[in-house]
Amino acid sequence: MTHIELGVVLFAVCLLLIGLRMPVAVAMFAVGGFGFASLAGWSAFFNLLNTAPFGRVSSYTLSVLPLFLLMGQLATRGGLSRQLFDAARACFGHRRGGLAVSTIGGCAGFGAVCGSSIATGATMAAVALPEMRRHGYSGALATGTLAAGGTLGILFPPSIILVIYAVITEQSIGKLFLAALVPGVLATLGYAAAIGAYVRLNPSAGPAARAVPFRERVEKVAKVWPVLAIFLAVIGGIYVGAFTPTEAAAVGAAAIGLVAFASRQLDWKAFSTSLLETARATGMIFLILIGAEVFNAFLALTQIPSALADALATSGLAPMAVLIGILLVYLLLGCVMDSLAMILLTVPVFFPLVTGLDLPYTAEEVAIWFGVMAVIVVEIGLITPPIGLNVYAINAMDGSIPLSDSFRGTIPFLLSGFALLAIILWLPGVCLWLARLA
Repeated sequence: MTHIELGVVLFAVCLLLIGLRMPVAVAMFAVGGFGFASLAGWSAFFNLLNTAPFGRVSSYTLSVLPLFLLMGQLATRGGLSRQLFDAARACFGHRRGGLAVSTIGGCAGFGAVCGSSIATGATMAAVALPEMRRHGYSGALATGTLAAGGTLGILFPPSIILVIYAVITEQSIGKLFLAALVPGVLATLGYAAAIGAYVRLNPSAGPAARAVPFRERVEKVAKVWPVLAIFLAVIGGIYVGAFTPTEAAAVGAAAIGLVAFASRQLDWKAFSTSLLETARATGMIFLILIGAEVFNAFLALTQIPSALADALATSGLAPMAVLIGILLVYLLLGCVMDSLAMILLTVPVFFPLVTGLDLPYTAEEVAIWFGVMAVIVVEIGLITPPIGLNVYAINAMDGSIPLSDSFRGTIPFLLSGFALLAIILWLPGVCLWLARLA
């Protein structure tokens, strides 16, 4: 068996193990370690373990990760989700489908300070799902909205997936955050439009709630200004060069903590829990990164990335056709894999191919453009059957709603996601113009 054949076989084995719910870190480490030792010998593998894991997780760039995770934990326990939902409900709840639109708005606001998809969806579900069900919303629309709204947590900066992508590809975290900002706004507007179309076709699925008096509306909106100010400080500070991404994450985490303590929504017990959960999440991600480092070292030995690049270079296919093919592979993988595993497994293979295409952009612009598209595809995968992790997480919070209804409720949002992907694919400037100004 040649190196490339072994690489293909073990890549498929790794996908199978992950599909069978083996922990991602274990699957990548075991398969990559076995493959590396098979090609280079066990002595070389042990030498790799002596340096590679430390080299991967000791990077200064990764220090941004626990800080953004802590910011999300403090926002979750600081009651910001309730304030954001109440403000959005005051503005839109009196319209048909308005509570669902309010949920999307709340998810966008919370995702802007959380950075995690499942955390955004689950936190907003605790607030919004009972409200929508109490007002007569269908189970499909209620859970579909929350599952889709949660995906905004990985598109709006600070996105954990974008941080991981930046570390793997050695790109600027700040420029990737800026590039994802406009697509995040477009995704939010697209989801709101999808809800409007849904309730127009099925009016009983999202009846209007009572109108909130104008004065109360102003009061509720005024309560969320600290969240907006923190988001603008974090992203704006990176944009103008006042902060590095790590410094911005520290400022954001401290500001969210102070706001939560000042509003008496956060006590010392909840703060301690936030620190512990941040440590657990950081440890889990770092273990996955170590597994990915071993697996990627094995892929490098097989020469699969260079072989694919040579095959595509001599195939005669147009660069855009190659890019579309790669995105289709991502869409298929997104149906059966979680987002972090998909990024860690595929980016080392596809990134050299994409940056080697003859496209009318600089290598950095192609890397940023591809990163944003990869995150959008990951977003789509989070609500796509049969895995759809966000759908499972939200559906589990209300056992009375059949899982099939929840997946059916995501269809309008899937269509919106595909439309956004097409826009970014054909109009790269939509995501690149802010990054170019940085």
